[in-house]
Amino acid sequence: MLEKLQFVISNEFVRLTYTEAIDILVNSKPAKKGQFQYEVSWGVDLQSEHERYLVEKHFKKPVILTNYPREIKAFYMKQDDDGKTVRAMDVLFPGIGEIIGGSQREDNLDKLTARMHEVGIEPEAIWWYLDTRRFGSAPHAGFGLGFERLVLFVTGMGNIRDVIPFPRAPKTAEF
Repeated sequence: MLEKLQFVISNEFVRLTYTEAIDILVNSKPAKKGQFQYEVSWGVDLQSEHERYLVEKHFKKPVILTNYPREIKAFYMKQDDDGKTVRAMDVLFPGIGEIIGGSQREDNLDKLTARMHEVGIEPEAIWWYLDTRRFGSAPHAGFGLGFERLVLFVTGMGNIRDVIPFPRAPKTAEF
């Protein structure tokens, strides 16, 4: 466990784009030998096995991936100038894969509404969200740290179910 913690503390994080990561994965030995359980190609959402390969085998350092394809990310993420990717990032750790995910949010109401139409979200369904842009928004971003993933990492537990403070089970959520 201390080795994993030291691994993160003592290494600079490698930063690369999703596209660069896909190129590495497609040309990796596991991909060429069909050893990945999930197929790798541009436009697919990376699985833990792909993220862990980048961190544990290829770079041997924590990794920050940026500029994901817009089709696999949420409608509210700001698009890059290329029209294919969004301003999103994930931080990848050994033994886990993604531990933090974040993005810049679209602050332009017209662009946000157009993207909602593209993905089939009715503006009336989330009028309150659009009002945050309609009545003045500034460029902004956010991120989420997976609390259970962080606890899993620092405790060295092998299964995330062992560290969930408030476990969920089917048909137990009231809302």
